[in-house]
Amino acid sequence: MDVLDPSGEPILGSVVIGAGQAGLAASYFLRQRGIDHVVLDANPEPGGAWQHRWSSLTMEDVHGVADLPGSAAPAGSRRAANRVVPDYFGDYERGQGLPVVRPVRVDRVVSEGDLLVVHAGEHAWRTRTLVNATGTWTRPFVPYYPGIETFRGEQVHTSGYPGAEHFRGRRVLVVGGGASAVQFLGELAPVTDTLWVTRRPPVWREEFDATAGLAAVAAVEERVRRGLPPSSVVSVTGLKLRPQEQEAARLGAYERLPMFARMEPDGVRWADGRFEHVDAILWATGFRPAVDHLAPLGLRSPEGGIALVPVPGNVQGATTAERDPRVQLVGYGPSASTIGASRAGRQAALAVARRLAAEPAVAG
Repeated sequence: MDVLDPSGEPILGSVVIGAGQAGLAASYFLRQRGIDHVVLDANPEPGGAWQHRWSSLTMEDVHGVADLPGSAAPAGSRRAANRVVPDYFGDYERGQGLPVVRPVRVDRVVSEGDLLVVHAGEHAWRTRTLVNATGTWTRPFVPYYPGIETFRGEQVHTSGYPGAEHFRGRRVLVVGGGASAVQFLGELAPVTDTLWVTRRPPVWREEFDATAGLAAVAAVEERVRRGLPPSSVVSVTGLKLRPQEQEAARLGAYERLPMFARMEPDGVRWADGRFEHVDAILWATGFRPAVDHLAPLGLRSPEGGIALVPVPGNVQGATTAERDPRVQLVGYGPSASTIGASRAGRQAALAVARRLAAEPAVAG
């Protein structure tokens, strides 16, 4: 039986915001513990951010999709990831009977006494705890460079990449040092002229280095513990050229240049005066955590990030907001990967269960 507040509305044990990998994992473990909750998803269909990725990204191209709890992820294939993963998520939601409500775009979360109130337009949910699983896809990051507003060519971010054919015959500058930039160059170089710029020289690896990966996750966890904005886990684990990118390598696409100093109407200029004409700029510069709706809760530290309570011996287990233990963040900081997100979903559900067990059943 639902607990009701004085207005007659049910008070939920938890609300999960986001139905990507982390949100679905959290919902699974919350339901496993008998915690009444809903999952609010801004997308009209299942699939989280995967449904918005570019169509040329196949399951063989991605770094891997981790298993959702109790369900094996689809194997690598030449099928488009923006179809395969949404189908997998949709089947999982239905098969597990998860309480997903969509489309619901959360505007803000506020504190009212012992309760949290999640607002989405005219709708509101009252809850004793919150699991935020909103990821980063809706917060694309484009750095500012002097003259950016004067550039007359096309500027596209990873989040809106239209495919290589869109750029055929044009000179394209790819900005960014991560796996997405490497993949874009692999597609673009055979059909158009490309340049590649990064802030730091890329680190190439023959194979994925698990030790380096663990060290990268630990470094991100340390930043989050200190309240600093999280850095990328994937960007520091190294880059690897796949067979489909060897032609681009032969064409010199991976001969990286340092970052330019400013942008001009027809191209970019370096501090030493070098100028390169470009017709389009593809910003493969990553994303930032989508947590603006949590601003009313005052979770950010003076350093700009949301500090999470560390879990000894588990670098991906930090999910509880230091400034408000009613709030769990999954897919944030050290758990910002498909494997980390699923593990964090379990950790968040455990933290929610402990908090509910320690509090009175009726709040306010």
